[in-house]
Amino acid sequence: MKVVIPGGSGQVGAIVARHFHAGGHEVVVLSRSPASAAWRVVPWDAVTVGPWAAELDGADVVINLAGRSVNCRYTAANRRAILDSRVESTRAVGRAIVRAARPPRVWLQAGTATIYAHSLDAPNDEDTGAVGGSEPDAPDTWKFSIDVATAWERALAEAETPGTRKVSLRAAMTMSPGHGGVFDVLLRLVRWGLGGRAGDGRQYVSWVHDRDFVRAVSWLIDHADLAGPVNICAPNPLPNAEFMRALRGAWGVRFGLPAARWMLEPGTWALRTETELVLKSRRVVPGRLLRSGFAFDFPTWPEAAGDLCRRWRDRRAE
Repeated sequence: MKVVIPGGSGQVGAIVARHFHAGGHEVVVLSRSPASAAWRVVPWDAVTVGPWAAELDGADVVINLAGRSVNCRYTAANRRAILDSRVESTRAVGRAIVRAARPPRVWLQAGTATIYAHSLDAPNDEDTGAVGGSEPDAPDTWKFSIDVATAWERALAEAETPGTRKVSLRAAMTMSPGHGGVFDVLLRLVRWGLGGRAGDGRQYVSWVHDRDFVRAVSWLIDHADLAGPVNICAPNPLPNAEFMRALRGAWGVRFGLPAARWMLEPGTWALRTETELVLKSRRVVPGRLLRSGFAFDFPTWPEAAGDLCRRWRDRRAE
């Protein structure tokens, strides 16, 4: 296949690009900052339809992962960049597909499991999950994230691409041992003795192992009956306290200093990020994937954490 990956120069994009490149497929990454890679990298501005659009004409698959990282403080400027980078890039891909003489047969569009409401009890799947809600007293940053998630999906829905199947990837945090990713950050806390629960530790963590993420992407490409929103997450989310306990166990550390809720705001401010990323409860399950027959290699966190810790160590030893 020819696989075009807008936004494929980020961490998750690189994981996806490596997966398809290793499988013998032609991979083309669209990037605002082109750099040398094992596959072709084509410049784009993620807003206007330019010469890059020719790559979609005749391609089999487009996987749009473009969007500014949310690991930042939600200042007015950053909020605008987070929203615009997602909505505008989605619209640009849609316009390019419309113009293609031979449009891709499937468009996988990045989204986020953050679209679901904060939930400590019932899990959220695609059919029963509460979309677009939050606690009545939720911080403004939580509401902003849901607004971004819904605007992102709306931009995909508005693209009129009758010849291209569209799938919205409501993805949880993708855990990989690469430098600078969410797993690397969490493991750093554990290694420094700071890997205890955040707040009361009751908030759920939804996650997906990187190898299951790329397997799910391939599964969605191959299964033409799957369209619309699909949750990309392991089937067993767990409370933050249990999540961190399992990570400490995988690394071989017994104790991790907990962080009370009042401690998190100055801590995340120092790290230039937001408390939403650790305090909002994301209890999301992959209903549609499971019903379609997809089987996870890493359905539970202790086994996934063990594999990721081993791979993290192996990479540092190279």
